[in-house]
Parts: sequence; structure tokens; C-alpha cells
Amino acid sequence: MKFFIATDHAGVNIKPSVIKLLEDMGHEVMDLGPKDNTRVDYPDFAHKLSYEVLANEGTQGILICGTGIGMSLAANKHKGIRAALCHDAYTAIMARAHNDANVLCFGERVVGLGVVESILEGWCKTEFEGGRHAQRVAKIEIA
Repeated sequence: MKFFIATDHAGVNIKPSVIKLLEDMGHEVMDLGPKDNTRVDYPDFAHKLSYEVLANEGTQGILICGTGIGMSLAANKHKGIRAALCHDAYTAIMARAHNDANVLCFGERVVGLGVVESILEGWCKTEFEGGRHAQRVAKIEIA
């Protein structure tokens, strides 16, 4: 799987560890920035990542800010993006299995690296179940 990853200044410290975890799982990761913790506006990076995921079929995204809330709100403004704010492996698994989420969001200030590892494992091993969930996901795209 190919992942795009982006953060704001409040998510940049954990990003190298997330990239390494994904690469160790065999995934390709494209870092969309930022490169340091100079203050930036999270919507800029959420939009940048969303455009890349939408333009590159079969890819997914990871957005990290302080809480994950702002990133998920901004990304979900894009038709075709289903960004899920996940705090643990269970929410990551359900986001993939039932919601066909294509962008994972979490907060560096909310979850530690051990939890992030379990979130990534759950996210990466889970496929969309389809079936009754496909009908529900289709209803998200009405706007």
C-alpha cells in the first residue's frame, strides 16, 4: 500500500516513527511535510494530503496534529475522503471495516507511540467489509 502522510507542527515529532513503522510493514510512504515544528496551519496540510489521495487511486493517507480533530475536519471537506479520527486499534479497525475510511487521523498529544503502533497494525490489516456497510458509505457521498 502507498500512504501519504502529513502533519502540522503539533504532529511532526511522531511522524518519523510512524513512517518507520509503515515502512517496516512493507508500505511505501510519501511525506508531504512539514519538515520541522515551525508553526503551520493544519488545513493546508490536510488539503494537500486529501488532493494526493484522491488523485492517486488505491492510496491512503495519515494526518497527525495535536488532537487529530482539526485534520479530520479539514480532510472530510473533500468529496471522496473518509477521514477517521482513531484513538485505538478498535476504532481504526472499525473505520476501515465498516466505513471504508481512506485517511487515518490521530493526535500526537493524545496517543503514545505504542498505541499508534496498534492503530497502524489494525488499520493496515483491515479491509472494507462491503455488504450492508457499502450502502451506508454511499450515503456519505450525497453532498
